[in-house]
Amino acid sequence: MTKIIAIGSDHAGFELKEEIIKYLKSKDVRVSDKGCYSAERADYPDYGHAVAMAVLNMEVEIGILMCGSGNGINMSANKHKGIRAALCWNSEIAAMARQHNDANILTLPARYMSKEEAFKCVDTFLTEKFEGGRHQQRIEKIDI
Repeated sequence: MTKIIAIGSDHAGFELKEEIIKYLKSKDVRVSDKGCYSAERADYPDYGHAVAMAVLNMEVEIGILMCGSGNGINMSANKHKGIRAALCWNSEIAAMARQHNDANILTLPARYMSKEEAFKCVDTFLTEKFEGGRHQQRIEKIDI
């Protein structure tokens, strides 16, 4: 598994973020928690940007984000050139995001998935690798 990951959420994703942190620590994965730090109202862009910057600055290899639907925090992270955040709701989508899209941030819709499905997505995202090949030229066309 990845040695260190950055994780962030808004208030809607806070509970799931805390569960994922515990889960990752039980697997000896180091976690850099970029917030939020309670269930009090919080603005998702702040945490999407923080995790994206940690990935871009190579403080971590991979990021994980979550908000209620996953959309807002995903859009925020994807504003950064070099970030390929993928909104995933099952492990098959998470696998494809890594294999075909070289995604470097996993985004989860906290209000629309179980903790168990989230754990499956995390495991898959952290273990799958980019296949390269025909997918590489497509990746190169993303950042313009």
